[in-house]
Amino acid sequence: MTYSMTGFAALEQATENATLILELRAVNSRYLDLHFKLDEPIRGMELAIREQITSTLSRGKIECKVNLIERSQTAKIVVLDEQMMQQLADLQTKAQVFFPQSRALSMADILRWPGVVLNSVLNNQGLAEEVKKLVQQGLLALNASRLREGEKLKALILDRLIQIETLVAKVKPLLPALAKEYQAKLENKLQENLKNIDQERVAQELVMFAQRVDVDEELTRLTAHISEVKRILNNDAPAGKRLDFLMQELNREANTLGSKSVSVETTQVSMELKVLIEQMREQIQNVE
Repeated sequence: MTYSMTGFAALEQATENATLILELRAVNSRYLDLHFKLDEPIRGMELAIREQITSTLSRGKIECKVNLIERSQTAKIVVLDEQMMQQLADLQTKAQVFFPQSRALSMADILRWPGVVLNSVLNNQGLAEEVKKLVQQGLLALNASRLREGEKLKALILDRLIQIETLVAKVKPLLPALAKEYQAKLENKLQENLKNIDQERVAQELVMFAQRVDVDEELTRLTAHISEVKRILNNDAPAGKRLDFLMQELNREANTLGSKSVSVETTQVSMELKVLIEQMREQIQNVE
């Protein structure tokens, strides 16, 4: 299966006292680049969410947004974290040894201290599990979106591969006739300008030149690269980086075909190949 790096998923999950809202956005990136926008009660879960995402995705710029909306402010039960208050008391006792003239913490200071005042939503032991389930569902939805987009990219790439195969099949049978035609023209020109030249030497030079302009090897490598692209597209592993490398190899062969060209036909084929390869390369930038 082929996955695009572009996708979107949005889900909501009701908890006992609130509603969780998740948004996952993915765009193309060379590496896996994660960005988080988490509400305050969920920020401590960033590491767990990060591990979930990295175990599922390998490339792309991912934005994960999780909001926690309480259903009723009036129903919120305020409680105090006794363990946190004990830690504050211990810290104050130790600090006063070094700063005996300092003012003691007031009640207002203690209540404003981060983590001291809790409510039923923040103190919900099942919140982390709810977030984990929601993120997992979001990743499934995101992957479904990326797969749909990836199948479109795959179809486009396969269509370009078919066109490349058609061009190779078109030009390959012409090569022997084109080589002989060019050799005959070159030989006639040499005969006209060099009446007394050694015929054996002329024949040797023509053979060497024919070998230099022979593009059969390039066409064979093009065919091999096309087969490899198809194999990778039908594989379940991430394919983007390998496909990008193969586009470079395909372009190299198309350039060589153009540089060795001795006819209008092969020059045109070379140009058409490079256009098709560039179209594939642009789409492959979005493949995971």
